[in-house]
Amino acid sequence: MHRNIDIERLCADKGLRITEQRKTIARILSESEDHPDVETLHERAAAVDPRISIATVYRTVRLFEEAGILERHEFGDGRSRYEAASDEHHDHLIDVETGKVIEFVDEELELLQRRIAEKLGFRLVDHRMELYGVALDRNR
Repeated sequence: MHRNIDIERLCADKGLRITEQRKTIARILSESEDHPDVETLHERAAAVDPRISIATVYRTVRLFEEAGILERHEFGDGRSRYEAASDEHHDHLIDVETGKVIEFVDEELELLQRRIAEKLGFRLVDHRMELYGVALDRNR
């Protein structure tokens, strides 16, 4: 369920100064079909431009996160992982053996969450769901 979001355009929309190195990092994030951590982002960015330091990646990720362009996730593996912020809600299923993250949307589940909030006297305004599991069939 990968949504190809143009992070470079989001930076321009938010008025962020976009250096060539930030442009490279933004492009890599936009093209990522996984939820990379900073070290993975650095590896990918350095393959494109060897002058990009890990410190630059950390600063850029922090800047993008503070601007609301990136979302940070902690999937229980001790690493912060990132994806482009999106208006389209989705949840995550994390394979605890491989670390693979699967994005999904389930309208029945969304309705149930709203009903639970209402039953407890709340109007649901946002949520984040992360499910952790082990694949029943390793060939999937």
